[in-house]
This record gives sequence, structure tokens and C-alpha cells, in this order.
Amino acid sequence: MNKTTVSAHDVAAAAEIIRDGGVVAFPTETYYGLAVDPFNEKALHRLFQVKGRPGLKPVLLLVAGRSQLAQITGPVPETAEKLMDRFWPGPLTLVLPSRPELSSYITGKTGTVGVRLSPHPAATALLGACGIPLTATSANRSGEAPAETAEEVRAIFGSQVDFVLDGGRTPGRIGSTLVGFEQDGIHCIREGCIPFREILAAV
Repeated sequence: MNKTTVSAHDVAAAAEIIRDGGVVAFPTETYYGLAVDPFNEKALHRLFQVKGRPGLKPVLLLVAGRSQLAQITGPVPETAEKLMDRFWPGPLTLVLPSRPELSSYITGKTGTVGVRLSPHPAATALLGACGIPLTATSANRSGEAPAETAEEVRAIFGSQVDFVLDGGRTPGRIGSTLVGFEQDGIHCIREGCIPFREILAAV
């Protein structure tokens, strides 16, 4: 079993916990993230409590594929589609118009939602088992360094996280690049793994 592999049994157990409103830590292509059902208000509230996160700070979501975008976003700009073609799956978070009914825990009352398609096999397996988008806020106390390993997740949160899907050490170092969209083009919200110059070149 290589460092990114997780067992089907563990994936199924993690998915069941998420469906029941629990919090699951799982590996991504950057750091470990915390997954809850983004349509479960109680689960979102608990996620914010676990992280000690400010109430109006948005939470990004992972999707299993573009077909899930309709559950969480409004119309997707053509430029965003081009960036998906070029950089997804990968560490590029696109900040898109959100569906109006999406929780303010997710949007931070901005009217937008950050979305990414992860290439990590454990994240892909978990999303596939759940069948819905999942939160992927970094596994850390708000303002502290994100966890790169399952052991670090357990040290930070203990029993506050219901399940840790152990996929080995994540790359760490730097998070995803966040890109927003306006009528006059795109703008860099946070530069991460992908240099913004590469994103500009792609559009």
C-alpha cells in the first residue's frame, strides 16, 4: 500500500460519518483538510467550532467533477471553464458565484464559493463515496499551520475529529492558488502552488 492509498473500508466508514453529520480529516494535494456535508447546517457549525474559525470566513469546497458544480454554484464564467480545462484536477481554487441557498458558513455572505477538484486519490475516493461536494478547509486551528500528516491531525484535534482518513504525508509547503472573476477579467486572491502568471497565460 503506497502512501496515498486508503482502504475501501476506511473510505466507506468516513463517508458514513459525514452523512451522519460528523467531521472527517482527509489528505489532499496540499494539506490535510476537514470534510463535512456542506448542506448540513449543524455539521458546518460544528466544523467552525472545531477549528475556532471566525463566523464570516468562507470555506472552500471540493467537487468530484464538474457535474457537481450545479449543486453549489450559479452560472460559471467561460474563463473559469478554460482554467478548469487547464488546471483541474489540481491546486487551483476558483471563486465562483454561489447558489443563493448555500449556507453562509460556506460563502461568508460574499455571494461566492471557492471550489477545487483535487487529484489526490484519497480525496477522490471520499468524494465519490459521498456523492456530494465536501468542505476542505485546512486541518488546523484557525490561524495556525495546517496538518501535513494524520498524526498531526490527531495531535491538533484529538477526539474532536470523528475520523482521520490516513493517506500518508501530504506535500504541505503551500496551499492552492485562489482566483476570482470579475467583468473585466480574473484576479489573484491568493497565490499558491500555481504561479498566477501561468493562470494568466492560460486565459
